[in-house]
Amino acid sequence: MKIAGRGEKMFKTIREDVRAVMERDPAARSTLEVILTYAGLHAIWFHRLSHRLWKGKFYTLARMVSQIGRWLTGIEIHPGATIGKGLFIDHGMGVVIGETCEIGDNVTLYQGVTLGGTGKEKGKRHPTIGNNVLIASGAKVLGSMKIGDNSKIGAGSVVLQEVPPNSTVVGIPGRIKIQNGMRVEQDLDQVNLPDPIGEVMRAMQREIDTLRQEVKQLKESRPSDEHH
Repeated sequence: MKIAGRGEKMFKTIREDVRAVMERDPAARSTLEVILTYAGLHAIWFHRLSHRLWKGKFYTLARMVSQIGRWLTGIEIHPGATIGKGLFIDHGMGVVIGETCEIGDNVTLYQGVTLGGTGKEKGKRHPTIGNNVLIASGAKVLGSMKIGDNSKIGAGSVVLQEVPPNSTVVGIPGRIKIQNGMRVEQDLDQVNLPDPIGEVMRAMQREIDTLRQEVKQLKESRPSDEHH
């Protein structure tokens, strides 16, 4: 009875995983197509196995299963990460989910997302992602902080601080643009972001132009000096 119960729970989880894809990906044509061809779904299933091994303290075996999943899908999920129901990883190539990361229910991740650490913490060093969160392509959420329920992280954003529920975050570093449906007034220019390297290069170019002008003036003054 216990084994049967576990099997029933496993198939229920698989159905929920497939349903999450069918509901959130307009390109999904059939259940069979999703099961056979969606790398994000395969990565989640590899993780469910590796996570069970990890909880059973079969650490090396868990890492081996995780590594196989990474080779086959291009998605790296540490077996220690905790993942809720209905996670949808769209495309998924380059997604990285760290060891102490916790992901709630019905979360959507796009390709190139990193849920990582900053390299400074010990213990809980990866983010906690609330329910119904969407994290767009290339976004980086780094450190032990929480992304509140129903929040959205814009493509390419770098989030280093906690995000309240019902927020939209964009930029580098990530800043809250919308919260609870209201626009947050901030000096947030997504087109003209600070470019310190560019500023240094422009300052050097101005200095070079000034030196060239001085050299030109010296050259122009030399014939008259020699004549006198």
